[in-house]
Amino acid sequence: MRKKILLLSLALPLLLTACGEPADTHPDKPVTQRRAAFNTILKAFEPMGMMLRDKRYDADAFLQSAEKLEATKEGPWRHFTTDSNYPPTKATDKVWSEAAQFETERQGFLAATGKLLEAARSKDEAKVRPAYEAVHDACRSCHKTFKK
Repeated sequence: MRKKILLLSLALPLLLTACGEPADTHPDKPVTQRRAAFNTILKAFEPMGMMLRDKRYDADAFLQSAEKLEATKEGPWRHFTTDSNYPPTKATDKVWSEAAQFETERQGFLAATGKLLEAARSKDEAKVRPAYEAVHDACRSCHKTFKK
């Protein structure tokens, strides 16, 4: 009985590791790098949404987050190289097969983030809310087609 418990305790970590997502084995790790860049964008974007949803709008804090978003919005795009469509990507094949549409979505996101910064600089919540929603909609639109 002790042997079985010992074997199981040794095998369990290996089995759990095997269930995880595949490692990014590419030398430049573009999948890992674009995920990190998207996470940086998300860390700037989420606090703005929380402020608006919780009705705790703080114009200065919102502006600071909008500036962070503006500074990081270009981060992930250079990592969508033709050789980066491999596990563990969450991008669909359409990123590459429908590259013109993907570029249109990217440009829409970039434009919306610029308008969000402009609205945040006004410190007018009535201008900020629709600008925030436009960025949110741009993200959702792109993810609908281009994210697994």
